[in-house]
Amino acid sequence: MRNRLVTVVMLVLFLVSGSFGKKKPEPDPMLPDVTARGRALYEYDRAAWHATDAVQALHPPDHSVGRYLASKSDKGWTVVFGHLNEQRDRFLIGYEATQGATLQEFSVKKLDPPSEDTSFYLAGAKAFDTAWHDFRGENRPYNIAVLPAPSNQLYVYVVPAQTKTGIYPLGGDVRYLMTSDGATIVEKRQLHKSILEINPRSVPEGTNTAGGYHTHVLSDVPEDTDVFYVLTRQPSVPEFIGTRNKKMYEIAVDGTIREKKM
Repeated sequence: MRNRLVTVVMLVLFLVSGSFGKKKPEPDPMLPDVTARGRALYEYDRAAWHATDAVQALHPPDHSVGRYLASKSDKGWTVVFGHLNEQRDRFLIGYEATQGATLQEFSVKKLDPPSEDTSFYLAGAKAFDTAWHDFRGENRPYNIAVLPAPSNQLYVYVVPAQTKTGIYPLGGDVRYLMTSDGATIVEKRQLHKSILEINPRSVPEGTNTAGGYHTHVLSDVPEDTDVFYVLTRQPSVPEFIGTRNKKMYEIAVDGTIREKKM
């Protein structure tokens, strides 16, 4: 009996010491920034979507809408619709949509005469044009988002637009870092190469999707648009990403990222 007890105790000690011997991967200090940018891109996309619906409900003339740009304050998101003037030194805002209690609720105000902006929206419109002029993508719709970056610079994301209900495109996207006036590209980062058209509901009958998986060939960490993809996709499931340096990451449904032990 005593020998059996000693054997059990030693086995328990071996298992415990083995579990303590496996070190958790050290968290990458860049990952929270990736999550933050991905969440901001997701909110920008939702705000632009619902604000556009609210404006279109007023049946505005096409020439008065132009392009949209969004910005966030303590009160929520504001999405403006307009165009650059001929001198390209002002952004003329014809419609302004402001967020209500949620990202699905926007109230719209028509501005007649148009309001003239010479700060963020002007720089954002120029950054939009600069990025789109440089971008080389496929013959398909793309969405463009302009977000603040450190040192008063701007991020511009060019992301494939969803064209089919339930099909979520991933890849073929670029992030630009622009000067504060939106006129010059500081850095161009290709986030993914090819575009994957993924239907998360296409699983065998009687089964559920527990998570998605894809690999990276351009970088060693998840990208901002990976977080955006996870937050956008329905049903909401995690995404696992294998990188070129043979690491594995999991993006949770809230956008947080952690390295998985291989």
